[in-house]
Amino acid sequence: MPITVAVDANGADLGPAEVAAGAADAAQQGVRVVLFGPAEQFGEVADGIEVVDAPVSIAKAPDPVRASRSNPDASIVLATRAVAAGDADAFVSGGSTGPALAAALFNIKRASGIHRPALAIPVPVPGHPVTIVDVGANTEVRAEHLVQFGFMGAALAQVVLGVERPRVGLLSIGEEASKGTPLVIEAHAALRDRLAEGDTFDFVGNVEGNEVPAGKADVVVTDGFTGNIALKLMEGVSEEMLRQIRSVATSSRRAKAGGMLLRPALLEFREVIDPESAGGAYLLGLRRLGVVPHGRFSRRGIAQAILLAARAVDGDVVGRTHAALEAAHALRPARLSGSPSTVASP
Repeated sequence: MPITVAVDANGADLGPAEVAAGAADAAQQGVRVVLFGPAEQFGEVADGIEVVDAPVSIAKAPDPVRASRSNPDASIVLATRAVAAGDADAFVSGGSTGPALAAALFNIKRASGIHRPALAIPVPVPGHPVTIVDVGANTEVRAEHLVQFGFMGAALAQVVLGVERPRVGLLSIGEEASKGTPLVIEAHAALRDRLAEGDTFDFVGNVEGNEVPAGKADVVVTDGFTGNIALKLMEGVSEEMLRQIRSVATSSRRAKAGGMLLRPALLEFREVIDPESAGGAYLLGLRRLGVVPHGRFSRRGIAQAILLAARAVDGDVVGRTHAALEAAHALRPARLSGSPSTVASP
């Protein structure tokens, strides 16, 4: 049977109809899609798509946790419930990260031994994609969270990008182990000691901002606040660079002639660094997989996010990521019987 992806159509900048168009493109490539959102805005629905009318959106809710609890008929809540019930294999949400994370925690729940789910994204750096973890799920973390992020990112790099022995680095302001905040210094020591026990990943120490696109590490670990800023800075610089190249290439007759010669190479380069080509960020650490594309993505980026989710399910990213953590003894110890259980706040 084809892989089924639950898609939340509310919250995307270009509207539910654009999400539905992206879902149609993905369905044409063999993915079964269940689309949650305002059915009247979808237009004609393509084959391979099931529609669940769910007009309620909590994408802009100021308190995602409360909104997820108090709006059981919201599209993202219904989408994550479908995944939890086994009616879908993964979910995609182009709305805000907070509601998607909150709904996933309440319905799909964290995998056993996971401190915090994290958003991991392979940044399309030409020649050597770099996976950054976390890029928005956790603004405040502890050292043990960053250790888990390192292993989750390394497992993802192996499964998705085919990196045989990923190099894991910690984002900081200097290469020395003594550089950075107290949290970064503590995490550096924890990653160094933990990774030394295994034989599948290498810890390359601290990585400075300018070394991220240079490929010093295959996986760069940081908190979600810093990672989100770093990601958007890289995206902004890439977009502005392309705009400047286009401007220079059309500035004169001679430049236009040269631009025509360079056009095929430039189009290929744009395809490589375009954030929509990546499809979005993996929400790791749950019992099932989620993918969170950027809210401004067009139908092309939404389709890529759905295909990304399907490939990750097919490659058992969730199972293999958890197995890597277990092998490295990086999972949180199980609670004693009778201990209170809580759901982490996004």
